[in-house]
Amino acid sequence: MPCRPASFESPAVVLIFVPEYHWMLSRVNRNIIAFTKLWMLSSESALGRLARYPLRLVPRTMAVPILTGKLRGKRWIVGSAIHRCWLGFYEYEKQQWVSREVRADSVFWDIGANVGFYSLLASKLVGSGKVFAFEPAPRNLSYLRKHLALNRVTNVEVLTMAVSDRNGTSSFEIEETGFMGHLSGEGSITVPTATLDSLVDEGTVLPPDYVKMDIEGAELLALRGASRTFQRFRPVLFLATHGREVGTECRRLLELWGYDCRKVGSKSNSDLGEILARFPASRIEEAGRVLDGAGICVEGRKP
Repeated sequence: MPCRPASFESPAVVLIFVPEYHWMLSRVNRNIIAFTKLWMLSSESALGRLARYPLRLVPRTMAVPILTGKLRGKRWIVGSAIHRCWLGFYEYEKQQWVSREVRADSVFWDIGANVGFYSLLASKLVGSGKVFAFEPAPRNLSYLRKHLALNRVTNVEVLTMAVSDRNGTSSFEIEETGFMGHLSGEGSITVPTATLDSLVDEGTVLPPDYVKMDIEGAELLALRGASRTFQRFRPVLFLATHGREVGTECRRLLELWGYDCRKVGSKSNSDLGEILARFPASRIEEAGRVLDGAGICVEGRKP
């Protein structure tokens, strides 16, 4: 198979340049919707297995240009995550609405950065702005840093920690595939934890304009530890919720802070949800009003 080394230190990472790869690229770009529907077929069905078969030929250690979507052309290590990432239609709908919202020269927090898909997307969108990527899992951190290096990204800062409602340490459980994990009293590893409010107060991170949060059920803990930040700086929030009760409580808390919450996306699993939370522009004119009775005032910031 013709190939040439990538501009990255690990000898296991290579870029492929083969006719079959570019044939696949042309087919995907012609009809991303049809290709996505085909891929979403169950892997247990004959058609679903047929659609996935060519992917077995791509070595997991290879780094390839992402085929389509907002990150088309960015370098991605095949085995770092599911194939939808390098094919380009991972959470395709979410890619679209994040891209519509995020503006250049802004600050983006990627909380639960995993291996860096949204960190790369945010890096592209903010331009000369700044991205802070929060991720505690060692495996994911390794791939996250590799993806940033492969793409020569300089506007993303990685924070090795889990976000919660207290500073300290906590047990963290890695799921069987190794792709995801969450805070758990029965976790196999211990990770540092921090509140977002404390990180802002200490100057560790810049106040956010946008926050993407996907942390496998710990969303409410993270939001409770970010009360002052959200009420003072009013970032737009892209929130993935895991569990109906957690989703309801998160929404209730955000609305208490004055946010409008809108369910977006088309999750088939009712226990999973996507919320776009935004502080209404009409209320921004009320800068200086105390929101929570604790002396925290809204600052005048562009919507």
